[in-house]
Amino acid sequence: MSELATSCMDRAFELAREALSIGEVPRYAVSLTETTVTHQPIETSNEAGERSVPTQKTGDESRNTVVVAPPEFRFMYPEFLPDPAMETRNRLREKLERMDMLQRRSVIEIPEFYTGSIMAVTVADANSPNKFARFVGICIQRGGSGLRAWFILRNVVDKQGVEILYEMYCPLIQKIEVLRLERRLDESLLYLRDALPEYSTFPLDMEPERRLNNSVVPINPLKVKLRPRPWLERWERQNLQGVEDLNLPQRFYDKAEKVAKPWEKYDLMLHYRKTIPAEEQEKIFAEVHSQLQQQELKRKLRRRRGPDNEQ
Repeated sequence: MSELATSCMDRAFELAREALSIGEVPRYAVSLTETTVTHQPIETSNEAGERSVPTQKTGDESRNTVVVAPPEFRFMYPEFLPDPAMETRNRLREKLERMDMLQRRSVIEIPEFYTGSIMAVTVADANSPNKFARFVGICIQRGGSGLRAWFILRNVVDKQGVEILYEMYCPLIQKIEVLRLERRLDESLLYLRDALPEYSTFPLDMEPERRLNNSVVPINPLKVKLRPRPWLERWERQNLQGVEDLNLPQRFYDKAEKVAKPWEKYDLMLHYRKTIPAEEQEKIFAEVHSQLQQQELKRKLRRRRGPDNEQ
């Protein structure tokens, strides 16, 4: 080591000793002394003005803290679950999509809904006189995952069945309303295409029905009546719970039994390939749980303030 370097080191130690004697440590001498850092609890405040101080936990307790989302999240927000097909999985893309979905939900409220709920969707339409178009209908099917999530609304307008497929996170959607929150006996209501028109007819000026908070989502036990054959699909080959007796000849049911695959409900690998494991679902919903709660709290505060006080 050169004499110049040695003299610089000696001078640095002398400055450090002098600073310690007067209670001040120069910035360049911090690495030469041992420092102890104590973490103090920080007060946090929410929009309601309530202050909360997080309790200080030991290292083992903080590492073992696990955020658990409610189990009903997998039914309320199925689009947060990725596509179970292994050949299309990409962990980084799925995480980025969840971030984009949460950002979109902070701009527009996407309420809880199920297949069978009566909904109204308002989208931006450059060809409309008001630049907006609103459609009311019953949700007959929903699917997709991530930013590709979608749902279909059906209504009978002027004795003509109309169906519109909406992409849930499309930026053209301005507002999504749930006029009647309920579920049906089947996960898909595509058989309404072959049902009588009254089961799919709803007024375009329908008002939303009031629903108590934290109330159980009702299941509508309605059984629809299909029109006579021909149909768009062979509904007798599907295990439909929300359809009345089809009144078909016995030969149709015999053919349905021949093509049925009752053993699939015992195929564990088939079930594994079509679903996301419960452990991975818990991790995904724990990741978005806190942000969804914060968004819901902000919406409640805006409703209390009223439209005049919104900034």
